Amino acid sequence: MAPSTLRLAALLAAATATEVSVSETGAVAEASAKQKLRIGLEWFLNPDHMPFVVAEREGFFAEAGLEVELVAPSDHWEAEKEILAGRLDVAVTETLHLAQDAASSKPIIGFSRFLHTDGGVMYFASNGSKSITRPRDMCGATITYPGSPGPGGPAIVQTMVEADGGTCDVSSYGKYNGGFDHVGALAEGKADVATLIFANFEIPFASAAGHDARFFSLKEWGVPDFCQLVLMTTPERFAALKPALRALVLAMRRATGVIHREPERAKALYQKSESEMPMSTLDQTLPMFPNDNSLSSDYFDHLMGWLVATDQVPAESKGIQSSSYWTNEVALP
Repeated sequence: MAPSTLRLAALLAAATATEVSVSETGAVAEASAKQKLRIGLEWFLNPDHMPFVVAEREGFFAEAGLEVELVAPSDHWEAEKEILAGRLDVAVTETLHLAQDAASSKPIIGFSRFLHTDGGVMYFASNGSKSITRPRDMCGATITYPGSPGPGGPAIVQTMVEADGGTCDVSSYGKYNGGFDHVGALAEGKADVATLIFANFEIPFASAAGHDARFFSLKEWGVPDFCQLVLMTTPERFAALKPALRALVLAMRRATGVIHREPERAKALYQKSESEMPMSTLDQTLPMFPNDNSLSSDYFDHLMGWLVATDQVPAESKGIQSSSYWTNEVALP
């Protein structure tokens, strides 16, 4: 299914056009002079994408000579396929998926992170099917995760169990694919735990639904901290669009400054969009946008090493140089 296109100018419905005395011909010429960038989201528009929203509404993209178009994929994985097919210029992805794509020899390169949240494995304190109070209690649990029955969910849970001193076979876990409806899967008793959750998203949603939602953080229990959103493209597009991609990073960095310094203003700008989210989700997302857009080679080497150790990618992937799929060339100040 083709993705639905959401032009920022229409999606965000800018309150009023800037009043400038230019002829219609001049306005068209000015618009055509801007560099167009089609950016694929990894999901529907939500608070994780606030730097895009603020940068558009504050005019940062326009000032940088950019015309940005967001594309919402029909599923979580489609943006990457679309960029490889040449229908997008940039796509949003997670560092985990970027490393997995590199291990699959896909021609991709990441160039800027823009969100770093806390995330991991969620469970409900009152879940009657299995009592869980610490990671090793998850031995033998049924896991809901996108991509089931693949190895990702059990790899995450097993790493946490072992970090907590637990012992169980990785084959002991039940697997359920509830897509990204983590809250629903736990509430309906179809799973005991849910992996790949963002603390700023699923936890507020579960709490709003009346659940005592808790989670084990990746960073505290031995799993590489991959709950980070980054921008990616192909090496060819990166080379061709480098000035525009640098302008994109700087415009989003300006937006991040507004988010940090004037959170109420940023929330007001976001709330004019068509995305409706609980205020608690919006509030908890505000601190998640880093000032530093770069990532180190050590970070990716460790992430790839974990993917190899947990049999999620081929053993030879450990020899892949991170510089082949990540660059800080336009990310550093």
